[in-house]
Amino acid sequence: MSKTHPYLATDGAVARIVLDRPERHNALEAEDLATFRAHLASVEADQSIRVLVVTGRGAETFCSGASLDQIESGEMSGQIFETLTEDLASARMPTICALNGSAYGGGTEIALCCDFRIGVVGSRMSVPAARLGICYPATGLRRYLDALGPAVTRRVMLAAEQLDAEEMLTSGFLDRLVSAEELGATTDELALHLAGLAPLAVQAMKRILRALSLGALDEEETKALVIRCDASEDLTEGLRARREGRTADFRGR
Repeated sequence: MSKTHPYLATDGAVARIVLDRPERHNALEAEDLATFRAHLASVEADQSIRVLVVTGRGAETFCSGASLDQIESGEMSGQIFETLTEDLASARMPTICALNGSAYGGGTEIALCCDFRIGVVGSRMSVPAARLGICYPATGLRRYLDALGPAVTRRVMLAAEQLDAEEMLTSGFLDRLVSAEELGATTDELALHLAGLAPLAVQAMKRILRALSLGALDEEETKALVIRCDASEDLTEGLRARREGRTADFRGR
């Protein structure tokens, strides 16, 4: 395990990137973004990794976003932060954000870049961009629209409203809401479930869904992904396992 912020840990097919600066509400500086992206590249290159979990340490805040001090000094910008969110959103494997506490600013966008989001009772989310004079780029705003819809997005982005945990769940920001004590077990259960599914099919469908969301579907690439899955050993194994009444042992080939 590395000692950086954030740090990377792996356990079998599951990798975890952990924000580890709770005394500063897990805020991210420019150097932290570079470390985060390096961890993502490492996970991306390791074909044995089937699921990525992004979480934070501490009982209060998952992530407060980009360092406001560095935004003021010019060391941090929306463009710099966007390099991280684009890398995370385009990760090949399914991603889970386990929000150990509240999320603010860029922390909410990091969560939205993940495929699944689990939050804890008592947490909150807000984006203070309008209070600070920051305009989010179109890629970031699209993530809020996709997850929350136009009405809630306007409340969060234009009016800088805060959502409580129940509103985070009902709005679509969270997929599940659990107690702080249940977060670890719930996340592990979902991660292990995802890791046990056919990786070629999961990753292909994730790629196609992202292209559809962006309005950038490549028909030939999509056809190739479908054909690859149809011709895979995984499909043969999946059908055989169903017939034999056992759990499939997918190898990603």
